[in-house]
Amino acid sequence: MRSSRRVTRWVVLIAALGTLLSAPNQAQTRFTSFAEVRDVLASLADVLPPELKVPDVSAAERAWTTWVERQDRTIRSRLQRGDEETIVNWLLFGTTFTKLPRVPLDSPDAASVDEAQRAKLIASRAVELANALAAPGQDERRLFARQLLARQGYTATASADRTRLAAHLTKLVQSVIAERATIAGELQAIRQVTDVSDQFAARSKVFRDRGLSLDTSFRPSFALEQSLAQMRQKGLLKPGTIRDVAVIGPGLDFTDKTSGYDFYPQQTLQPFALIDSLVRIGLITDPAAINVTTLDISPRVNDHLSRSRRRAASGESYRIRLPLDRDVKWKPPVVDYWKVAGDRVGSATTPSRATIVGAHVDVRTVAVRPAVMLRVEPLDLNVVLQRSEKHRFDLVVATNVFVYYDVLEQVLALSNVRAMLKPGGFLLSNNALLELPASRMRSVGYVTTEYSDTRDDGDHLVWYRAE
Repeated sequence: MRSSRRVTRWVVLIAALGTLLSAPNQAQTRFTSFAEVRDVLASLADVLPPELKVPDVSAAERAWTTWVERQDRTIRSRLQRGDEETIVNWLLFGTTFTKLPRVPLDSPDAASVDEAQRAKLIASRAVELANALAAPGQDERRLFARQLLARQGYTATASADRTRLAAHLTKLVQSVIAERATIAGELQAIRQVTDVSDQFAARSKVFRDRGLSLDTSFRPSFALEQSLAQMRQKGLLKPGTIRDVAVIGPGLDFTDKTSGYDFYPQQTLQPFALIDSLVRIGLITDPAAINVTTLDISPRVNDHLSRSRRRAASGESYRIRLPLDRDVKWKPPVVDYWKVAGDRVGSATTPSRATIVGAHVDVRTVAVRPAVMLRVEPLDLNVVLQRSEKHRFDLVVATNVFVYYDVLEQVLALSNVRAMLKPGGFLLSNNALLELPASRMRSVGYVTTEYSDTRDDGDHLVWYRAE
């Protein structure tokens, strides 16, 4: 009888652990109060939306409460547009659902392709993707795309359904290409600005009207390692002082952001690359002793990390793939980083070579140790409008995140980051953020990193310190 009760207790404990690991961290989060941002809003009176331009304090507080809740819904709704763009990238570059060549858009070969030929290729790939979604099997990309499109009223059951779906996919591609052309024009105008700082500031909000995309690559993680090494050299960071870290928008590769690779399972990279770099640089010694919290509003990201933690609790490692396109003229330090990335948090395989339709690529696979995976906890938090009551971080990183927001949203996010940083803690971001006295954050340095010989293939990473 006693043995039975003991077994029952173990079952209850295991079930509780599974519940804890299966959901995003339930640490208390809340919307930023009006009192906490009143000075920030006063500093930005000229750019406030009309509903926040209220002179009476009590009325302004009520207006803020209404606005912040509505704005949270608006920001979260942008995830669908980002998911649609992800599916478009998959249609253009994916190789697992078709043997047709990839669609050249930004490559050196793009200029030599006739527009009619490109349109025909896009239409053909749309048909093949629609056919692939009719039989998704266990493929997580096909299942996700099928579910998203079904919610919009497009199915792949019958032949007529697939024809209608292919037409819809083609229209999505055309819409995304038009949006990219608009952004390319804006970037071209930014290049004409003579002041480098003004250029950087303009680039830092260029995606403010786009959907929120989750796809990423290993490039920003290399820039982060370069920054951390410089910060240690300058004495800004010292060994043993970093224990609690946050990654805002860690990303989830559906199709690799730059090359569209889809031949490996979905993955998130930056949390593990960050731990790996902290160990390599000598800022921490034990990768299983640091706490990493990811801050994201995407259910897909949070669910992916929660399921990965659950598997790690059963002893399963987390695998990350690092593709390196051999057709790109990489800078030598980038290749050196790629050769060792992940080796401090897991076991890496010997690089393998693959010929993908339209590309030649080297691939490293790293099996991240379960103990490291368990140090990464997801938290559903909109950094523009929310903050955590529980967390105080030594270091926060946010790459390719604030570029999706306007000046007001960026300043609000900076204020929330400051509230979650310990005094003297750092935010590392590849976006220029407006520094207001009320934000109590100051830039103290930066590093510029080039990834390849391709134009604009680099990052300018700024270090902001909490006063």
